[in-house]
Amino acid sequence: MKLKPMADNVLLKAHEEPETTVSGIVLATTNKEKPMIYEVVSVGPGTKDVTMTVKAGEKVVVGKFTGTDVTIDKEDYKFVKQDDILAVVTD
Repeated sequence: MKLKPMADNVLLKAHEEPETTVSGIVLATTNKEKPMIYEVVSVGPGTKDVTMTVKAGEKVVVGKFTGTDVTIDKEDYKFVKQDDILAVVTD
């Protein structure tokens, strides 16, 4: 199933990197806080008042309690408005 955001909505997927110790041991992920860095999956067309500036594939930062969580085909996604995106992550 594919999701296509409407208006100025953005579809995000959590970007989680495994936490490792200095010696390379991967730590368990239970009891972790929700990630605040997400990867943009798809972007709506915008509205006459909002021009979309984020693109699919970019990593973005959003607030901890922002957006609407959705689970499709056992994958967790989040819908947010473009205005809810705090920053684009650059290397």
